[in-house]
Amino acid sequence: MQLWTGPDASLAQYRARQIRLDLWIIAALTLLGTVRVEVAWAPQHRWWLVPLGLSLVLLLAASALPWTRIAGRADWHGWLTAWYGATLAGLYAFSQLDADRLVIYPAGAIVIVVSAAAVCRPRTVLGLGVLGQAGYVILAVTTVRPDPTLVMSLSMVLTVVAGLCVLTANNRRQQDLQRAVADHRNEAMLENGSDAVLAVADGGVVFASSSSGRILGQDASRFTTEALVAMTHPEELPMVSAWMADLRAAEPGHTARIDSRCRHADGRWINVQVTGTNRLHDPHIGAVVLTIRDVSDQKALEGELTRQAFHDSLTGLPNRALLGDRMNQAVARNLRGNGRVALLLVDLDDFKKVNDTLGHVAGDELIRAVAERMNGCIRPSDTLARLGGDEFAVLVEGLDDLELAALAERLLEIVRLPVRVGHRDLITTASIGIASAKITHTSSEADTHELLRDADLAMYAAKTAGRDRYVVFDESMYADAVQEAEARVRLEQALAADEFLVHYQPIVDLPSGELIGVEALVRWQHPERGLLGPDTFIGLAEQTGIIVPLGHWVLAEACRQAAAWHREVPGAQRLRVSVNLSARQFQHTDLVADVAAVLRDSGIDPGRVVLEITESLLMQDTDATISTLRDLRDLGVHIAIDDFGTGYSSLSYLRRFPIDILKIDKAFIDGIATDPDDATLAEAVVQLGRALRLQTVAEGIENVDQHSLLSALGCTYGQGYLFARPAGSEQIEALLRQSRDGAGPDNGPADWWSTPQAAGPAGPRSASG
Repeated sequence: MQLWTGPDASLAQYRARQIRLDLWIIAALTLLGTVRVEVAWAPQHRWWLVPLGLSLVLLLAASALPWTRIAGRADWHGWLTAWYGATLAGLYAFSQLDADRLVIYPAGAIVIVVSAAAVCRPRTVLGLGVLGQAGYVILAVTTVRPDPTLVMSLSMVLTVVAGLCVLTANNRRQQDLQRAVADHRNEAMLENGSDAVLAVADGGVVFASSSSGRILGQDASRFTTEALVAMTHPEELPMVSAWMADLRAAEPGHTARIDSRCRHADGRWINVQVTGTNRLHDPHIGAVVLTIRDVSDQKALEGELTRQAFHDSLTGLPNRALLGDRMNQAVARNLRGNGRVALLLVDLDDFKKVNDTLGHVAGDELIRAVAERMNGCIRPSDTLARLGGDEFAVLVEGLDDLELAALAERLLEIVRLPVRVGHRDLITTASIGIASAKITHTSSEADTHELLRDADLAMYAAKTAGRDRYVVFDESMYADAVQEAEARVRLEQALAADEFLVHYQPIVDLPSGELIGVEALVRWQHPERGLLGPDTFIGLAEQTGIIVPLGHWVLAEACRQAAAWHREVPGAQRLRVSVNLSARQFQHTDLVADVAAVLRDSGIDPGRVVLEITESLLMQDTDATISTLRDLRDLGVHIAIDDFGTGYSSLSYLRRFPIDILKIDKAFIDGIATDPDDATLAEAVVQLGRALRLQTVAEGIENVDQHSLLSALGCTYGQGYLFARPAGSEQIEALLRQSRDGAGPDNGPADWWSTPQAAGPAGPRSASG
């Protein structure tokens, strides 16, 4: 049903009244501006009185225009929008010369936006609000020493008012739309109803709406009781007759409904829904009012929806719902004979790459081809279902272990066959999980859910084992899944209970020995097992996704602590803090926003923050990685590649990445004093960093020889047990103060780390991250 076009007369009158009111409001605003120029402006700027006076005259004259007729034109919105925009521009020009521009401009802009909200479209009001806000920002930026509190407060008020005005304009527009729809509906119902309306009295059909002929194919003037009987399907005529008799005998105003079939004038049978109301006792009607609606399309749609509810739209295979029903039926069939039911879960390997590289159309063709092939290699009694995406399930009964294995092998072979899509052949593989159950008298529908769960666990085991294979479920898989779920819950509880803490390992300037930064390393203060290193929980946190909130917490805590050192420890203002970003964190869509929020909340100088990522992470979706790194660099932080040399970065790629620091992996440092190859590799990394104008940090320095060689090679910074073990914030603060106190007036910073209490006991380097 389409809305009528053309404005309603009352609506045009409302618009005319509102436009005149807006003209008077703007005229009053102009008059106030005139007074402002006369009273507060310098004499050389009072020429503004002339244009303001002319504007006042024009505004008052414009209020006398025939706005009712103008508001009925198709282009009236455009002229009105231009007028409000010009008024806002005039206000901006006026405010440029006023000493109190930061107060006058937002007040005037609010008046203009509020005035526009009563008559303009929501997007016009939004545009005026944005334009007004932009003008205010420009005024604030160009004003010498503006009051920040005033600017922020008035800007917020302007934003809130503009937002409320947009909502008001939208609500008004919705109300106008609903009123127009209601008017149109009433008129359309009178002229051409969507239902056939009949009034059947004792003497026959006394009224038939003009829509009856269109819906039922019969001329409205030819409807009779005999015609109605002849149109009703013979099989349903007794039921319809009894329903009509009950309706006539019912109490006044009683309404009943019945579905039936009716013969159209063209000979086809249509499904109709008849609603009858007893109005026999109404003196103005005196009949049973029947409303007849053609529901043939609805019935057909219901049938189609039923089919779609139990079948996959792409392949036509049974879906998850129908598979569940057939699994319950299989359990019921095998209860008496203690039969066996098995489920094979088939998941295509790396299917996402097909969608990403060739598009979803190619992916759909591949899915259809694979589904058709798999359906051809199973028995008619088996059920092949598509569970969604690239995941299928095969439900079989009565097969032993060898037969299930043979079926799985056939499915794997079928999937491996090339599929012609467009002008290329696609080759894919699958991972299959097999689970089976012996049906006994104690089996129930719950066993079908467990069967699907077990097959899913086995399928993921096949993925983990290398893909393109099948794995049969065993109980240890479920135990591992439960253990992983419990560990995830424990990690979530530990994060909520503040059981994690941050230790810091100093980073020193190798030539001078000056403490220049710290690396933040997370630890778990387990209530039962004591202090745990990251190697005991980081892997699980990465796997379960807990690493994202945990990493955010580490970043926030490290930045907060570093900012506190900058404020409270003399000479520590240039201390840098390095924080590791895991691969899961780096791929998180809100990473840049989260880092920006941490920097803002902690108050730390972004230039004092170093974010460390692994070398292998750089090679994953390099374009997206470069974009994310650039966004992070735009925040002012520095980027470091951790464990450099252990990955597989291409030098051509390395030049493209916006990075600042290379961290030489400990594996190259361990033998630097004894193994010429390690020394050569370390020197190559240092020279590479120098060529790319990058700082270098050596990790895992544990003795003086390593320190001396790295310093001689030109390595910029270092960290390791030679200088200090990772420690809590209190110990690091003591080292910061010791570093400052140990500095001499002539010799610069002292080797604070050479003292026994700083170096700590010997031992392997603690894991980081």
